[in-house]
Order: sequence, then structure tokens, then C-alpha cells
Amino acid sequence: MIKYTLKAIRVNHNETQEQTAKSIGVSVETYAKYEKGITYPDIPVLDRILNHFNITYDEVDFLCNKITVKQ
Repeated sequence: MIKYTLKAIRVNHNETQEQTAKSIGVSVETYAKYEKGITYPDIPVLDRILNHFNITYDEVDFLCNKITVKQ
């Protein structure tokens, strides 16, 4: 299975960090830290991210810093 970074997933959904952060109920600064791997979402926030993008945990790579965008 191919995994994608949070940033790649967000970009593939044509959303800004602001749109995603608002939808999952966190600040833009907090969401940006998730994308950069500075901090990681707790389980309830992770569930909101997965539901928001309609993805599974297995599709997200939290440890990869490079962006992979679906073509």
C-alpha cells in the first residue's frame, strides 16, 4: 500500500491548511505542526482527520518529510 504525508493528502483534496484545520477543530498552527512532524495528533483528532479525508490510518505516513502527490 502506498502511504502519503498529511500534506500530500491535503493537497490531493485541494484544501488549504486553514480549511483543514477549521474542519477538524484545531488551529492552523497546530495542524501545520502535524504536517511538519513537529507534533502528532492525539487519537480523537486523528480520527477527525481520517474521517475528514475519508482515509485509513494505513494510508498516512507521519514519519516521511517528503511530499507525494497523486498524479
